[in-house]
Amino acid sequence: MPVVFNAEDGQKALFDALIDARDTYGAKKPILEDQDRNPLSYTDLIRASFALGRKIASMTKPGEHVGVLLPSGSAAVVTFFALHAFGRVPTMLNFTAGLRNLKAACALAKVQRVLTAHKFIELGNLHDIVDALESQTKITYLEDVRSAIGVTDKLFAAAAGLFPRQFRAQAKPSDKGVVLFTSGSFGAPRGVVLSQANLVSNAEQIAAHIALDPDWVFFNPLPVFHCFGLTGGVILPLLNGMKAFQYPSPLHTKQIPALVKDTGASVLFATDTFLNHYARASDSDELSGLRFVVCGAEKVREETHNLIRERFGDVPVLEGYGATEASPVIAVNKPEDNRRGTVGGLLPGQEFRIEPVEGIVEGGRLLVRGPNIMSGYLREDGGVDAPEGGWHDTGDVVVMSEDNWITIKGRVKRFAKIGGEMVSLTAAEDLASAVWPDGRHAVIAMPDKKKGEKLVLVTDRHDAAVSDLVAHAQTIGAPELSVPRKILKVPEVPVLGSGKTDYVAIQRMADQDAKAA
Repeated sequence: MPVVFNAEDGQKALFDALIDARDTYGAKKPILEDQDRNPLSYTDLIRASFALGRKIASMTKPGEHVGVLLPSGSAAVVTFFALHAFGRVPTMLNFTAGLRNLKAACALAKVQRVLTAHKFIELGNLHDIVDALESQTKITYLEDVRSAIGVTDKLFAAAAGLFPRQFRAQAKPSDKGVVLFTSGSFGAPRGVVLSQANLVSNAEQIAAHIALDPDWVFFNPLPVFHCFGLTGGVILPLLNGMKAFQYPSPLHTKQIPALVKDTGASVLFATDTFLNHYARASDSDELSGLRFVVCGAEKVREETHNLIRERFGDVPVLEGYGATEASPVIAVNKPEDNRRGTVGGLLPGQEFRIEPVEGIVEGGRLLVRGPNIMSGYLREDGGVDAPEGGWHDTGDVVVMSEDNWITIKGRVKRFAKIGGEMVSLTAAEDLASAVWPDGRHAVIAMPDKKKGEKLVLVTDRHDAAVSDLVAHAQTIGAPELSVPRKILKVPEVPVLGSGKTDYVAIQRMADQDAKAA
């Protein structure tokens, strides 16, 4: 049974929460593993965090923002907790964000040192990133740090592993837990400061919403620079006694299904796009052992729900909803109450209000407040802009049911004004997905001299035709204004490293196409 959420339970420092989990579930319980297949127990993780952290501490200052440029894996998790053990702030860098955004992120967070790994840089061919960041930060490789760990460090780590509360840096729940950067799907990324209590609270809220079993294995291929991958894929399982299996890239669609089966995974984290690929690449039973799949970052298509059910039986795909500013989970469906088309029930401990939006009849703008809402956005001067009154404006237009289940109608900025009417670009995308369920589609608004704006469908379906969209809209009674009248066919619809649609890149493609016309 889910536990009752108590806001006070989340009011603890992150490393203390890890120690508490060790005491609850057993020091020797294996709780972390990656593709190297070398499982770590709670004691192993805590000891490794002290050994690595002591070396990092000798190069950094208490409270310093330290850059972490690593894929999902045991090394990233150990590094994250190593920084916490000595009172440093992990600043997670998105290596898929592009050089300009990476440099801007380091400048905004005043990152002086970036931790990475030779192996990662070589395998990912990311030398250009290192070259770009070296002009403003010091690059430190974990292999070099580990090779410098001597007998004294190991003795210190052994003692600290036995008595972690005596050795770890003192931290308050309100202290910074992590600095993350928003996805940038609609513009320049922003630096988000989440407190330690934010992260612990969100894990507690999820555990109160969905019954979790310490015997489960969480399979996380999502990047830890993304809040979904960090909180859902790392912090949630570790604080609740479940093994967290980390995989370095969600793009390895052929390898992941086999590993899901081989690791005995109970829960898989994914986005709709990635899950669809895994299902198609999988042998017949490789995902059948899952208790459920949790999808975020983008809408889950009916085609994906149906594909999983047809191929793997009763494996619920639970769509959730969140924002980096909310640590990130705001709502998620339940295995026993999975309502397709919604993003699930509001997590406990949150207040909400819905404000009307001019021109939009159904639903309104969602604002949320609770223990998971960020400390604030990073400012250029190093300060933090806290959300006014503790309220975070999600920018999403939603409809809320009487029992607080959320249906998203679209982002406020994802509405176009056509002939004086507000039209949801998300609804237009849903039309395209219904007609061509196996394609990827994005709809944007472009200026139009006659009607103010017009809808443009960007798709990877080369047989897409406006007539098919019109016919389907007429069949289901959708308004004529929601049908895109121009189609731009592309080899691939751009996505971000998190799996979200990259609307900035798509807008750029459409602008170039318009200029060429």
